[in-house]
Amino acid sequence: MTIRIVRLGSPRAADEGLRIGTVRRPPRGVPKSEFASRDYYDVWYPVLSPSPELVAQALAAEDDKTWRAFVRHFRKEMATPDASHTLDLLAALSHKANFSVGCYCEDEAHCHRSVLRELLAERGALIA
Repeated sequence: MTIRIVRLGSPRAADEGLRIGTVRRPPRGVPKSEFASRDYYDVWYPVLSPSPELVAQALAAEDDKTWRAFVRHFRKEMATPDASHTLDLLAALSHKANFSVGCYCEDEAHCHRSVLRELLAERGALIA
């Protein structure tokens, strides 16, 4: 059993399980009824997405210094009770079920999902 960290809209792995969209906004131009069939997500869960201000900061990060600043601020957001409890829950569930969390960004290294990967690993999650 594991968590996969994925790019939303990419083809699903055979044993991926439930796909959770950790994004601020649903995909543009896609009817809600087609989110799952188009491999975006089965459940939208924006609690694990950066705030709108941090999304803008991440998109504007052009060097390591500004990216590290985003990571620091996003980690603070993920330390709030709702986000922290959710991360604890997902880490525990990773020992019992297959599922995935993801975002739209092409490059995981400059996407909040790379931080989610670290936060889940720190909590003992099993990550594919």
